[in-house]
Amino acid sequence: MSVETNVVRIGNWVVRQRIPDRDEGLELMILLHGWTGDENSMWIFTPRLPQNYLIISPRGLFPTPIGGYGWGENSIKEWPTMNDFKAAMQALIDLIDTIDFPGLHENRFNVLGFSQGAALGYALAFTHPDRIGKLAGLSGFFPEPTQGGLLDGTLEGKRVFVAHGLKDEMVPVDKARQVVEALKHSGAEVIYCEEDVGHKLSSGCFRGMDDYFAPSND
Repeated sequence: MSVETNVVRIGNWVVRQRIPDRDEGLELMILLHGWTGDENSMWIFTPRLPQNYLIISPRGLFPTPIGGYGWGENSIKEWPTMNDFKAAMQALIDLIDTIDFPGLHENRFNVLGFSQGAALGYALAFTHPDRIGKLAGLSGFFPEPTQGGLLDGTLEGKRVFVAHGLKDEMVPVDKARQVVEALKHSGAEVIYCEEDVGHKLSSGCFRGMDDYFAPSND
């Protein structure tokens, strides 16, 4: 199958995208980079993703003080909350709702996020659970709710892939274990991969992610 890859501007967004050469059976995948990343940072994952995925990799909305972009309105806050991601979440939903492509599922989308992008993915899942298909969070953390707690059953029936490194000095592994507990508390089935690496995805967790996104596991 041939694909078209390019970088486009959609409103205020800069987006790298992969558009499969087919008009049926398509699913939308959103790649969410980490703090100081951009629309190219997550592109390394695209060869591993199913060919029926229409992939968009947007640049974060907020420049960081040390270059690149982030997703939280407070660009220097170490652990953004769900409220800090509110503007980015609404802007992403608006962006997704502008995509008009034959054969694309009209409502749901999949998410693959790294570090702060993983945290944004978790925030999206809890605030828009009906919109999320598959969700994978790599080297991420859980953005604490600003008010109240998490609702039991919010993610009932969803399978979520979480991966983290034991030697991660940027996001301690305890943060990932908190993610797992929060997801389970809300009814999700969690596939958790933890290996002896730093702030990156290990080869073993790469294979686990491949299995998770394989079409046979839909």
